[in-house]
Amino acid sequence: MSYARPEALVGTEWLAAHLADPNLRVVDSSYKQPGITPTARADYDAGHIPGAVFFDIDDVAEPGTSLPHMIPSAERFAAKMEERGIGNDDRVVVYDSVGLSSAGRAWWMLRLFGHENVALLDGGLVKWREEGRSLETTAPLIPPRRFVARFDPALVRDKRALLADLGLARAREQVVDARASRRFDGTVEETWPGRRRGHIPGSRNVPFDRVTDPQTRQLRSAEELRLLFDEAGVGLDRPIVASCGSGVTACALAFALHLIGHPGAAVYDGSWSEWGLPGDTPIETGPAKR
Repeated sequence: MSYARPEALVGTEWLAAHLADPNLRVVDSSYKQPGITPTARADYDAGHIPGAVFFDIDDVAEPGTSLPHMIPSAERFAAKMEERGIGNDDRVVVYDSVGLSSAGRAWWMLRLFGHENVALLDGGLVKWREEGRSLETTAPLIPPRRFVARFDPALVRDKRALLADLGLARAREQVVDARASRRFDGTVEETWPGRRRGHIPGSRNVPFDRVTDPQTRQLRSAEELRLLFDEAGVGLDRPIVASCGSGVTACALAFALHLIGHPGAAVYDGSWSEWGLPGDTPIETGPAKR
């Protein structure tokens, strides 16, 4: 069984052969949680794929919000892409330092703001390094390019939308949580300080790292991905909203679903950093109910 959208994934061999293409832009979207050192930016400075620009999830975000790296306005996103030399006519390839953790966030944001010509590097920087391919330690000097952002609201959800759906006799959308199973169950402390334990009622759990092979860090086959979601109780014929801790690894699930042909999983941008705050949002603990 082949991928429904194979153009969304490129290999290291393909990328190495096309690095000099004038309309190719390579984006390092690596991310680490606050307090972890070296930072993702320090890792980028220590060695990145030649020509790659650093996405910086916390910079390509709306400033001054109480929640981490929330999506920016269309105007701010366009300006941040122009700063990185990304234009509307460019083919963009995104990667991160572990395979597929935060690269999905850059992929999703580009599509959220109307840029469909974006793919993910299969295996990420891990595979690139293992193959002994060249790295750079200086940021490229790329002239700014014109980027016009066209926001697509169908690809994002907020707390109000999820609460409204939960209020229906039968929820229209399925929520799929990308956090580790013990965080989903509420059997360990939540990593975001001040958040309650548990998950959104009725949601399913597909930890984001299960969509890649633990040895190669490459995407699992289409058949394996379909089985993964099926075993979690996720119907690929129904609308899906991906959630996680802060809207980053949820995008890895959105990417995997896109790859196998789902018409367009949305992402809950606030995710558990918002839903898990003390308040009146309902919470369940324990394994997902079938």
